[in-house]
Amino acid sequence: MLDVVKTIPIEYYVYLSSLLFCIGVFGVLIRRNAIVVLMCIELMLNAVNLLLAAFSTYLSDAQGQIMVFFIMVVAAAEAAVGLGILVMIFRNTKSTDIYSLDSLKH
Repeated sequence: MLDVVKTIPIEYYVYLSSLLFCIGVFGVLIRRNAIVVLMCIELMLNAVNLLLAAFSTYLSDAQGQIMVFFIMVVAAAEAAVGLGILVMIFRNTKSTDIYSLDSLKH
């Protein structure tokens, strides 16, 4: 199995990870729905995970895979806290539009 991964050039992983990360960044910057923004943040974290796992396998070093594990834990915590906050915001404003959150200041 390890030989199969090394036959794919590392550049392909870099290109795919860069594409996924850029899609996530554009989603965070452009979209107004808070759920979509959270999904785009998860997409960016998964792009970094893909790149860390690819380089870890390519260099035969387990440190990248350990970092992937920690990033997955942080992503799960971010999703749980983010969705909890989003549910409370929806109860107060009846909307998931992030631009309507400005009204919560007053």
